[in-house]
Amino acid sequence: MNVSLAKDLSVYQLVMGVQAPPKPLSLSPATLLSLVRAQIDLLIEQQIAATLWVKLPPDKIWQSELARYQSSVGASSLIYSCQIDESRKREAGEDKEEGRLNISSSPSSPSSNYVPVHLPPDSQMRRENFLMVLSPQFCSLILAHRPLKKRKNQTSGKVNTNKNQPLLIITTVEGRVIQQVLNSIQQAIAPESSSILPASFICPTVPQPALMNQLLAKQLLRQDEINRQIITVRTNKLEQQNQELHNKEQLKDEYLKNVCQELRIPLTHMKTALSLLNSPNLKPPQRQRYLQMLNTQCDQQNSLITGFLELVQLEQNFDGTTLELVRLSDIVPGVVSTYQPVAQEKGIMLAYTVPTELPSVWCVTGKLRQIVINLLHNSLKFTPNGGQVWVRARNQGDYVQLEFRDTGIGIAENEIPKIFDRFYRVRTAATEDYGGAGLGLTIVQQLLLRCGGSISVKSKLSEGSTFTVQLATAGNMPRAIATENEL
Repeated sequence: MNVSLAKDLSVYQLVMGVQAPPKPLSLSPATLLSLVRAQIDLLIEQQIAATLWVKLPPDKIWQSELARYQSSVGASSLIYSCQIDESRKREAGEDKEEGRLNISSSPSSPSSNYVPVHLPPDSQMRRENFLMVLSPQFCSLILAHRPLKKRKNQTSGKVNTNKNQPLLIITTVEGRVIQQVLNSIQQAIAPESSSILPASFICPTVPQPALMNQLLAKQLLRQDEINRQIITVRTNKLEQQNQELHNKEQLKDEYLKNVCQELRIPLTHMKTALSLLNSPNLKPPQRQRYLQMLNTQCDQQNSLITGFLELVQLEQNFDGTTLELVRLSDIVPGVVSTYQPVAQEKGIMLAYTVPTELPSVWCVTGKLRQIVINLLHNSLKFTPNGGQVWVRARNQGDYVQLEFRDTGIGIAENEIPKIFDRFYRVRTAATEDYGGAGLGLTIVQQLLLRCGGSISVKSKLSEGSTFTVQLATAGNMPRAIATENEL
């Protein structure tokens, strides 16, 4: 079967052009779906073999309704399915003067009573969806039109369309309206095309009352079904959001609990030292040791509070993080020289290699120095007297790799995945208390995540550890910065 139209049409304009046209209602796509389903239900129940003119969204949920009707009524029905063909291009000069739109059966049509109607991208039907039922005993039209709402972009001056507008939906069983639409389509059919209906076909003025009652009942049932589905989806979404909020609250409570426990430890030690200092038989060496304990625990608590506040600030300002380009050769040597006296006191050989020709890297503004300090401090703290610590930097494609390697006590394999957790401190068999808040590595990791960098670690007990930082070079802009520039 071959059908072609000599001109493009708009079903919405045809309906609105009749005398006393039906009033459009502003409704949702879900309501349109319920109306279409109710119509198909009636046709199947009454076994009405009709000719359908349709243009529905390409989604399976819509197309399955046509398949459901075809499979129930069989070959006695005929469906003309209009589809916007985005990939179709008109050949140069073909029907250019007449502006003719060719409509033909697709070779891949599922059956002979299904005629795909390929519309050009600029068709007037582009913003329309409809289902028109044509049969001697029952005719109906469900039409949805998405109007163009023009609004001018103040920056670019371009006119944008709002795709979130509700649909203007018209539903009618008036024979005069449907007949005028049908007549206009018949008149637009090219002479060489097959007729879509017998010339003697006339739409019934009004359907039988029994059919109308059944149609209304089915519309109510389908609308109720759609409403229940919408309520179920919204309820599930709210339950999911509530569960996410509950999980966040639990994590927050657990975090605060850990903070309180960590702050209590140095307080307990300080209280013990103060109690011992009140002893009347205290000797000078003991007094000195308890005073040193107080000083150490005060430093410990200050480190905890400082680290905790810094983590809170990082989390609060996640979206407002700013990056800068910085050279490692401007930062690393100064930090290493600051820690040379500490290394010399422990007899540790501390050295660095940072070529000046290395490219600049992206880092959170003002935070590269802190990253280097935290990692170098850890290497020196866990390296025993007489050990060695190296800091090396080299180019690795789109990244610069900064390596901190030491001959320290090392980390057990089962502990490596935990060392970046908040307040986690490596457990050692040694009697020495290495102190620390257990937040330094967490802060380093969070800073690197915000600038498109990363950190990894390799370690063996009693042999040492190697922490490797990767920072994006100037030519490899992190995704967060790239997105901000695009906006």
